[in-house]
Amino acid sequence: MVRARFSIFAKLTPPQVLVIGFALVIFIGATILTLPISAEPGKHVSFLDALFTATSAVCVTGLVVVDTATTYSHFGEMIILTLIQVGGLGFMTFATLIAMMLGKKIGVAERRILTEAFNQLKMEGIVRLVKAVVLITVVIEGIGFLILASRFVPEWGWSTGLYYALFHAVSAFNNAGFDLFGDYEKFSNLTRYVSDPTVNLTIGFLIILGGIGFVVIREIIYFRKTKRLSLHTKLVLTMSAILIIMGTLLLLLIEWSNPATMKSLKWEDKILSAWFQSVSTRTAGFNSINIGAMYPASLFIMILLMFVGASPSSTGGGIKTTTLASILLAVWNMIRGRSDVVAFKRRIPNYLVYKALTVTVASLTVVMLVTILLTITERADLLTAMFETVSAFGTVGLTMGLTPNLTPFGKVLIALTMFAGRVGTITIALALAKIKKQVPYKYPEEKPMIG
Repeated sequence: MVRARFSIFAKLTPPQVLVIGFALVIFIGATILTLPISAEPGKHVSFLDALFTATSAVCVTGLVVVDTATTYSHFGEMIILTLIQVGGLGFMTFATLIAMMLGKKIGVAERRILTEAFNQLKMEGIVRLVKAVVLITVVIEGIGFLILASRFVPEWGWSTGLYYALFHAVSAFNNAGFDLFGDYEKFSNLTRYVSDPTVNLTIGFLIILGGIGFVVIREIIYFRKTKRLSLHTKLVLTMSAILIIMGTLLLLLIEWSNPATMKSLKWEDKILSAWFQSVSTRTAGFNSINIGAMYPASLFIMILLMFVGASPSSTGGGIKTTTLASILLAVWNMIRGRSDVVAFKRRIPNYLVYKALTVTVASLTVVMLVTILLTITERADLLTAMFETVSAFGTVGLTMGLTPNLTPFGKVLIALTMFAGRVGTITIALALAKIKKQVPYKYPEEKPMIG
């Protein structure tokens, strides 16, 4: 059966497989979430709301139009958790894992799809990477579960505490942002734990580990043996540290005296909440303070952080840290009069810089278009519409309060935006386009005036 599924996929290009595969998982998840067993007694979930939830879960976003805890039963919540895990690691990872468990051989066609899914440049070692991804996920989520359980069990009891610990550990590592604290207060997320270092630091570091990418984690694990980090890992770690530190300092400075967010907190809790919110904008979607009450300057900074997002081959979204790094390095080297883009004494190929520019421009185009449409259909102001759009496209899940009140058209629009953000605009474009052979000649060069 698994082999038959692979043979069907073999007839498609890798981008087409990824687009169709994610769409099928979302549709199956939405269908299950509409079943009466998936909802709390007396509650009914429409197919559109179920489709939105399934899309948000598979695209590891966290935006919801109905509160997860008060709307879905334990069965429905476990379906959501399964969709989060499948979406975070990629459906091809699970298909490959099942195939290996059944003793099936992973052929060239499957390896090509996996290479595309993990954003790798070559097929060599891709199956080993899949095995490493599964092992890393189990270990990190397991550690996160144990730490959160030590905090939640004394508060909620054994069954609820362990359940909460498992759900939030998986949700955090996959940068999903789904929570189950709606029983305390609808859409409250982690606001009740704003001053709790155990919850904040555990979920925060789960977000960071999920966001830097499995390739980076594996290199760090083997660093003692290899004594070497690739340029990719150096760029990811450097950009991640810069963005988190800058975000923390700016949010702390702006929100320090905001009576609706940080003013009433102790100074150490202010630092903790600013750090957590800076980390969470890396496509995680958890919030420990009221996002809608933050100052416009803070919201705009969060928009920028959400747009960048996490790193390649991770559970997060956004244009990715290495994309931003490549563009900034290209600008810096151009200012210095260099024709090559150089970082850490290594040269980045021009075609990768072009790819970074393409991803950024395509992403900006989607964000601007959806933002304009939301201001029209939802009657939202520009900042609110842009925040919601970037949150969806970057698969973040933070909201200023617009998502729960979306019109049916707005729900479809945001769901499509989440899908585009998770799968990737370039992947979707390649899935729809017909690849033409390159012409065996070059056109004459001419230099237009720039700037």
